Amino acid sequence: MSTASPEVQERAINTIRTLSIDAIQKANSGHPGLPMGSAPMAYVLWTRHLRHNPADPKWINRDRFVLSAGHGSMLLYTLLHLTGYDLPLEELKNFRQWGSKTPGHPEYGHTPGVETTTGPLGQGFGNAVGMALAEAFLSKHFNRDGHNIIDHYTYAIVSDGDLMEGVAQEAAALAGHWGLGKLIFLYDDNDITLDGDASMIFTEDILKRFDAQGWHTHRVHDGNDLTAIDDAIKAAKQETNRPSLISVKTIIGYGSPNKAGTSSAHGSPLGAEEVRLTKEALGWPVDEDFFIPGDVLEHYREALTTGAEAEAAWNKELDAYKAAFPDIAQAFDDAFAGRLPEGWDSDLPTFAPDKPQATRAANGAALNAIAKHIPTMIGGDADLAGSTKTLISGEDNTGPHKPAARNLRFGVREHAMGAITNGLALHGGIIKPYSATFLTFSDYMRPSIRLGALMQAPALYVFTHDSIGVGEDGPTHEPVEHVMSLRLIPGLYVFRPGDAYESAAAWKTAMELSGPATLIFSRQAVPVLDGENVEGIYEGVSRGGYVLAESDDLPDGLPEVILMATGTELSIALEAYENLEEAGVATRVVSMPCWELFEEQSQAYRDLVLPPEVTARVSIEAGVTTGWQKWVGMEGKTIGVDTFGASAPYAKIYEEYGLTAKAVVQAVADLLDDED
Repeated sequence: MSTASPEVQERAINTIRTLSIDAIQKANSGHPGLPMGSAPMAYVLWTRHLRHNPADPKWINRDRFVLSAGHGSMLLYTLLHLTGYDLPLEELKNFRQWGSKTPGHPEYGHTPGVETTTGPLGQGFGNAVGMALAEAFLSKHFNRDGHNIIDHYTYAIVSDGDLMEGVAQEAAALAGHWGLGKLIFLYDDNDITLDGDASMIFTEDILKRFDAQGWHTHRVHDGNDLTAIDDAIKAAKQETNRPSLISVKTIIGYGSPNKAGTSSAHGSPLGAEEVRLTKEALGWPVDEDFFIPGDVLEHYREALTTGAEAEAAWNKELDAYKAAFPDIAQAFDDAFAGRLPEGWDSDLPTFAPDKPQATRAANGAALNAIAKHIPTMIGGDADLAGSTKTLISGEDNTGPHKPAARNLRFGVREHAMGAITNGLALHGGIIKPYSATFLTFSDYMRPSIRLGALMQAPALYVFTHDSIGVGEDGPTHEPVEHVMSLRLIPGLYVFRPGDAYESAAAWKTAMELSGPATLIFSRQAVPVLDGENVEGIYEGVSRGGYVLAESDDLPDGLPEVILMATGTELSIALEAYENLEEAGVATRVVSMPCWELFEEQSQAYRDLVLPPEVTARVSIEAGVTTGWQKWVGMEGKTIGVDTFGASAPYAKIYEEYGLTAKAVVQAVADLLDDED
């Protein structure tokens, strides 16, 4: 953009402020303080540094901007409208209303130009670290001498609340450790929280903390000093080996005569009278809401021209790159289109039928068989790779100032791991990034998983050590409620495969989904299903539920009883099936590795698998039974674990908790007796 006069720049900043307070006042809901205080830093960033094209919000090599402090959403919406994104002024007037493109907090995929869903504090911080990590990896993988087709910055505005959250501290440690030099955060340092002065709860020296974590830090003492803000961003861009945190001292609610600098400006509309007084103080027309001076709009809309020119220049570079390196260029196109390359699933493993194995081991085999065909598939673990089996064989590990590796070493930082994985997925070019830890620790990263599902970010969350089968580690490490709680998250596919073949099938199916999924595997070994039925297993897993075994002689073509199971309990169901066969009970075994996929099938298919006429049903799963009633019905029985686990060899725990074929057979007998 061209440099505007000081007067135009001042009006441009005040336009952000007044549009924000008008929208919030009209909605009678919102957070005016941050947009009013942060307007100058946002103005400088968006008009002097941010490389983007409002006409093409998905331009691959754009700079990413994350408003981690998502409660200040009107700051972002005003910038999007003013610079020419497809966000008409009418949408600002409909802030927080049903069906508008301006929801209370920014939502990815809903509003053009919003890079990630923010609001839960600290999440945007972690997402931005993931985006910068993606840039570092992809630039190393795709760039060639003289052809830097991936070369951009990731910026964010963060707040006191962001920096208090544990997820941000975890992510900050990793960003500094990896040396993400193209990551630049502007910290809205306004000394105020929702409840009052930040000094009540937040007195640490933030810059020293970030210094200690390997960041470059800078302090701007006056949040209205455009030159100082500009110089700080320039200095950050010169720092290529460390991420940067720029602390900008602002006044929350700047311009409001009675509320500036107080918590009352944080999370409530100013009120009609205070809006009028604020406009007077800023020298703004008080009789016209949503007023945008013509020269200000012209100044902001220069972003359309500069953005189009920047993208056109990049497209020329990309054409030259494709001409010089056609093979890698095709991989580049596939990666950013999210296309799986031809033959990506050609080497899925087979398994010895006489050698039981833990599904976590099969998970590792399947992951590696897939990853070797997809070079931009990366992921990692929370210091548990030896247990989760999720290392990509023969590939390098991340380390100090070494972010561009396929094996991401997150350390014991599950929450940041989830947020960073979401950021990798949102950036584009990283195909199905994954994270891994024990299932019981999914609680530590649940907010990230939830947001991944809300955004439909194409990420995979791998969990092993999935039940009381953990055994001697005891109840602290034995998840019981976790599988069911993950199933409660809308938009999340939850896979709990029952053997090695189902594990490979779960990986294949999850890779082809457009949204996120969890893959849940066991520590203990279980029998391998019949390899002669591999095609049927893969088809069944892709449908979420299928008939795995069934008696030959069915009265009236229907079984007397249906056994349903997931995970390691599938082998228990099959053992019970054999016992019931010997007793002359016509039995069907249904494997249900993914409820969500099964629910997506047609009613005809679901009725074929679970005939409504058969009400004698038993479910077996080593977790809480709440939820299984959906499938077993009012007359069925659920066998599970509705208490915490215990420390002992896993076989003993299963016996004591009634997770045995004997218990299943007894439950069937009770059901059939009741029917008689």
